[in-house]
Amino acid sequence: MSNFAGLKEISICMTRYNTTYKHLCISLMSIALTLLSTGCGEEPDFCEADIETATLHVGAPEAFFYQLTDSTQTVLSTDTAIVFVVRGNADVTSLSPEFTLSPCATVSPASGSTHDFSQGPVLYTVTSQDGRWTRRYSVSVVPTTHEVADTTCYDFEHFELETANQRYYTWHNVLADGSLGNDWSTANAGYRISMSTAQPMDYPTTPLLQGYDGAGVCLRTCDTGPFGKMANKRLAAGNLFLGTFDIAIAMSDHLHATRFGIPFTGKPARFTGYYTYEPGPTVQDFYGNPIVGRVDSADVYAVFYRNHNAAGDEVTLYGDDVLSSSQIVAIADLGYVTPTTTWTAWDVEFVYREPIDEQLLANRGYSLAIVFSSSSGGGDFIGAIGSRLCVDKVRLICTREE
Repeated sequence: MSNFAGLKEISICMTRYNTTYKHLCISLMSIALTLLSTGCGEEPDFCEADIETATLHVGAPEAFFYQLTDSTQTVLSTDTAIVFVVRGNADVTSLSPEFTLSPCATVSPASGSTHDFSQGPVLYTVTSQDGRWTRRYSVSVVPTTHEVADTTCYDFEHFELETANQRYYTWHNVLADGSLGNDWSTANAGYRISMSTAQPMDYPTTPLLQGYDGAGVCLRTCDTGPFGKMANKRLAAGNLFLGTFDIAIAMSDHLHATRFGIPFTGKPARFTGYYTYEPGPTVQDFYGNPIVGRVDSADVYAVFYRNHNAAGDEVTLYGDDVLSSSQIVAIADLGYVTPTTTWTAWDVEFVYREPIDEQLLANRGYSLAIVFSSSSGGGDFIGAIGSRLCVDKVRLICTREE
């Protein structure tokens, strides 16, 4: 497939009720634009020193894992932290994780070697075949009990520049034991590829040092520069979501590059937080022409869904079904985001389509996705450059489970 054919494929986006894919396919477009500018489709060299999958084989896996599929982790090319979540009473003092690696790469300590994970993460170093490239991974095995808190808090106080290139920001959530998780993702990685000279605070998703209370997060709809103009892909909406963004497959399987949701063991009842929203001055269409009389709009919503199907296969929501999958149990959608320059509270109830299965909930059989975007039409490359959505103090208020 030619680069121009790839651009044509990436530009196919969903309609309004498939909004999340719309926001995030913008970053996929950015990847294609860079391929046009460089004439290069080769993998970066660090891909020669990757862990691709990690697996824990244990006796009586039903008593060790919440779901049997939890025993294997697919490791994204941008990830360096591998976390196995196991039952709260699991013995993690003598485990032997096994890895599949990039072709001809080696790992130290060796795949299958035994370690005590009760003392914290174990560090592994992968070396490419020619010895030129290495990557370090931390592998953790985390015993987790059922969620009993009434409220899960997301305050956006913990952020840092991504470790590989220090070009854009990433966010950490606070876990029940006080440690930091990596549940939040953005499509900043795609914007970096098309706008390589952008400084960290120029990206679509950035920290907001003065939020409602402490730090918040700022999402802006940004100009994609000369390459975007050339391909009629002129803007990128800022986004933040619970899940992962797999940039490695963005060109080959763009619909599945965005993976929404994390396992969640509470019973979500309400979705609350604070926001400001300032639409940009001019909404433009796919060709960059102004749309007279139209005002830009943002997206703020949460989705609760079953993460395994009837056959026991693992299910993740992607860009083509995050708001339409039959696996969805409940949605909390703010709907129209009223423009305001002052911090404004939202409080949205989850609308349930079916009752919660208590046994499934106890076995981490549900996942939660939260999605924010500065332009709801961004995936059609429709929106207003300069639109700015800020969020802070996000809460998932749950029915208590003892």
